Amino acid sequence: MKFTLSWLKRHLDTDLSIPALTDAMTMAGLEIEHVDDPAARLSPFTTARVIAAEPHPDADKLRVCTVETKDGVKQIVCGAPNARAGMTAIYAPLGAYIPGLDFSLDAKPRKIRGVESHGMLCSTKELEAGEDHDGIADLEGDWPVGTPAAQALGLNDPVIDFEVTPNRPDWLGVHGIARDLAAAGAGVFRDEAIAPVAGLYPCPVRIETEWPEACPVFAGRVIKGVKNGASPDWLQRWLKSVGLRPINLLADVTNFVSYDRARPLHAYDLAKIGKVIRARRGAGEGDTFEALDGREYQPASHHCVIADDERCLGLGGVMGGEYSGCTDATTDVFLESAWFDPAITRVTGRETGIDSDAKYRFERGVDPESVMDGLELATALIIEYGGGEPSEVTVAGEAPARLPDIAFDPARVKKLLGLDLPSDRIEAILTALGFAVTRGDVWTVALPSWRRDCHEGADLIEEIARIEGYDQLPATRLARPDGRLEAPATVLQNRVRASRRAVAQRGYQEAVTWSFCHHSEAALFGGAGPGLTLANPISSKLDVMRPSALVHLITALEANARRGLTDPRFFEAGPVYLNDQPDGQRTVVAAARRVIAARDWRGAGAPDVFDIKADALAALAAADAPVDNLQVSTDTHDWWHPGRSGALRLGRNLIAEFGELHPRVLKALDVEGRVLAFEITLDAIPAPRKKALKARPALALSDLMPVRRDFAFLVPETLSAGELMRAVRGADKALIADVALFDRYQGAGVPEGHVSLALEVTLQPADKTLTEAEIEAASKAIITAAEKAGARLRA
Repeated sequence: MKFTLSWLKRHLDTDLSIPALTDAMTMAGLEIEHVDDPAARLSPFTTARVIAAEPHPDADKLRVCTVETKDGVKQIVCGAPNARAGMTAIYAPLGAYIPGLDFSLDAKPRKIRGVESHGMLCSTKELEAGEDHDGIADLEGDWPVGTPAAQALGLNDPVIDFEVTPNRPDWLGVHGIARDLAAAGAGVFRDEAIAPVAGLYPCPVRIETEWPEACPVFAGRVIKGVKNGASPDWLQRWLKSVGLRPINLLADVTNFVSYDRARPLHAYDLAKIGKVIRARRGAGEGDTFEALDGREYQPASHHCVIADDERCLGLGGVMGGEYSGCTDATTDVFLESAWFDPAITRVTGRETGIDSDAKYRFERGVDPESVMDGLELATALIIEYGGGEPSEVTVAGEAPARLPDIAFDPARVKKLLGLDLPSDRIEAILTALGFAVTRGDVWTVALPSWRRDCHEGADLIEEIARIEGYDQLPATRLARPDGRLEAPATVLQNRVRASRRAVAQRGYQEAVTWSFCHHSEAALFGGAGPGLTLANPISSKLDVMRPSALVHLITALEANARRGLTDPRFFEAGPVYLNDQPDGQRTVVAAARRVIAARDWRGAGAPDVFDIKADALAALAAADAPVDNLQVSTDTHDWWHPGRSGALRLGRNLIAEFGELHPRVLKALDVEGRVLAFEITLDAIPAPRKKALKARPALALSDLMPVRRDFAFLVPETLSAGELMRAVRGADKALIADVALFDRYQGAGVPEGHVSLALEVTLQPADKTLTEAEIEAASKAIITAAEKAGARLRA
């Protein structure tokens, strides 16, 4: 939302400077995006008088000007064809930054074709103050030398741009902004009543509202004999300042009322509409119309349209039609002022793709009781600047009722905020904001029609804190429990932090993606659980909560690959949703990468399922998962590739899945090639055992050389290598430091249905060198443990 300082002063008497005003806005909760203050931006530039303009001795198109400036008489070389003696121009001193050319003048005089130039004479385009670039600015009027350029160009009106929160549609009008700033002490609010314009004849257009849920109140009037020319200069200037292009009086007045009072209106050419105008449901193909944006739309039955007996004239609260719009030739006009339901307006705008100023306001909730005020204000401005004879106002339906009064206990202000404010101050704040207060043991607060975001006492207390100032809230340290030290983070938070660090060290980049996805994407990963369809999604492509974090990681891989990233690797730590119950949210760490072989003269191979498994195990180890006790199985969900994926379980508890994604899933997501991924459920990792000691034990390292022995076992194909390795490791936990699989053989010499697995076992002595007898005893223990697991020694 943009407005100028002079526009604000239409409703607020204030002497605050721009910095003080923006500080007041920030403290009142209006988040400043940008302030364009031409006086500050153009401060180096001033007016100057050209005393003489002689031809350059060595260039036909250049002139050597003698210029009287605020810094004295200067010699300036100028290439403008209109440079002449006696003109008033704009002078840029040495070192000044020229915004329209994006460069700074040299700090020292510069020779141009042998003649020194001590500055520059500027065009309005070079100052970003106009489009004239044919010559330097030739100012009209008798401006004294040294007058600020912004003042001479009429650009001394700062423009403030701020972000409007969705719950404050009244801030979409300068009138509403002024009210809050006055309540915050930034000035005096000028809440002047809008005088009704007397009608001279009955309105010749009858209006009806056939769908009161979408359009509960609809008002309008006719104005005949309007001269629809250019709007006044002040109106054009204000509209330009907020980014609107002046069109004609009728269009400019309706735009002005929309920005001034947050009250969208629409003007119809009376000669192009019927005798009856109604708000009703759309009728599909029969209501197809061309809108003011030049595109054709077909309203659905759940869209509200404005129509006469012959055709659809526009989408209610969103955009009018081209056919019935006003032109410069319009003399008789029908003004519409209505209130449209925010939810229906939002759906209509989203499904049609229209994003208009009217839709932006109506979907947030325009003041229902502003229908008449907006109509009367627009009528008065049209008649003042374009003449015409107004009809009486005709109204169909009635505005929605205000929200019920709030029972308010002022003592809760101190309880919730810590602010000890007197009752009179609390009442003054609420009254300044438009609330009506009736005091008693428990106060009754009546809500104004434009504040439909307040529902209980806590909402009023928030308003009191905002206006009194968040900087006034007392700062009190929380008391630390006696005799206890609380952990700075939970176990799950520590696991998330450690696993993120581990995956990043494996070469992955962290991504933060949506917790929503499309229902078709969710179906690829088990589907959205019960209760996870969003009632009001931010986008039609994000309509359910995601069941897996892989959804957006996979599409992000493809998007980055198509933009030239050769080997993208992404991971994310965040929530997934199985159902809408308290235990339905899980915290996962997921990662994905493409199966692409590195370009290397040695012929480096492409990553496979074992590489992604190693990445998953690294993350699990960092999260303090019992990695050595995990069982590997091929029992995975159907979005994983059969035969190229696996699951890590602890008993029946699924901890993680890894491997290649199913080609069916990749095709549905429009992803080319093969993708490796893993997804770890951190909530599924068992809670760590509580230790008696707070500090970690001292690091114990042996200075003795380890002993390595190789064993080859024949095992049934049904026995996994992981089970055999766990059995061997458990033969002597104190002595065996590591067990690694280094060979798998199946063929000649191996019985059918069996496989040969070769293990390297590392024995790490702690306090003395191992004897041959001790090594032999350890070897027998290893063989015995392997035999109990179903293996027998081969060699």
